[in-house]
Amino acid sequence: MLIRWTTGFGHITVAYIASNFVSDSTTSYLQTLLRNDTGDYLAGVATWADSIRYTKWGRFTSGFHFIDAHDNPPTYCGVDYDRDCKKEAGCVVSALQNYTSQLLDTELPLWRRAQAAKFVIHFVGDIHQPLHTEDVARGGNGIHVTFEGKELNLHHVWDTSIAEKLVGGIRRKPYPFAKKWADELTEEIKSGKYAAESKSGWLRGTNITDPIATALGWAVEGNALVCTTGKFLKARKPSRARSWERTTTKRPLLSSRSRLQRLASGWLLGWT
Repeated sequence: MLIRWTTGFGHITVAYIASNFVSDSTTSYLQTLLRNDTGDYLAGVATWADSIRYTKWGRFTSGFHFIDAHDNPPTYCGVDYDRDCKKEAGCVVSALQNYTSQLLDTELPLWRRAQAAKFVIHFVGDIHQPLHTEDVARGGNGIHVTFEGKELNLHHVWDTSIAEKLVGGIRRKPYPFAKKWADELTEEIKSGKYAAESKSGWLRGTNITDPIATALGWAVEGNALVCTTGKFLKARKPSRARSWERTTTKRPLLSSRSRLQRLASGWLLGWT
């Protein structure tokens, strides 16, 4: 998935799609934890982890949003947990393991499990953004490109701009646009062009009892896109803006759409 999300649009969309697939028992459990019995119970907290990462209390979570693969794109891409997940700071893979464990621990107080749920909902989105799994130029933040006539950094484009372009803009109203798009993508998963693919392989390797292996598999898959769509990484000088427009008309846009669908039907479906 290729999104974040100044507006949180990508995270919110993922949450709406997930809420269309989780079982009734999972819905009930999470609605109780999150104290929200509406259809927005996941979407409403999807950006919470971003909102607290720069606060004094939440500063310790800043390293949980990514795993920096020390590979060599576009020649070689790959994520190695022991090499790339910093032991002291942690990473998105270890964070998913930790908060999934807390979320499933019924001996913990409700507020702890609710907090864990918010982290899981958000980090599942982060780990599917390929540049959240890459070390080069601080995950693309140091690579300047032009997109839709604007000079931006590559991470922002892959985080925010591509997703918003796919829906024709969100006009500062992420929730209604995300809900509409999520419903469209849900139909494509259930009975449209992604139906056969999703049923045959999207959950392969997803195991709620082994969050490390599951999350690492997602990270590896997303990181591979840095090589297959990342020829731009050959020019890493941050002072030089490169055009990203023609590239986004094809593969990244398509892979952003399909990965968005896949990730939303992945982790939380493990609860069903």
